[in-house]
Amino acid sequence: MATFDTTRTTYGSATVAGQVTRFFHNALSAVQNWNEARITRNALSALTDRELEDIGLSRGSIETFIGR
Repeated sequence: MATFDTTRTTYGSATVAGQVTRFFHNALSAVQNWNEARITRNALSALTDRELEDIGLSRGSIETFIGR
């Protein structure tokens, strides 16, 4: 009867898979963060100066508020 050992770990394969997964996760997170900042920037830019003043911002501080 033949047997094979299933308790051996395959060194390196989990590391590569983890790196690939982490790369795509980081890329997706970066795109999501960029899109959220874009939406916020567009919404704030559409406000009048008076509306911005009401929430404590000025037109020049929009980029600082978003944290570009």
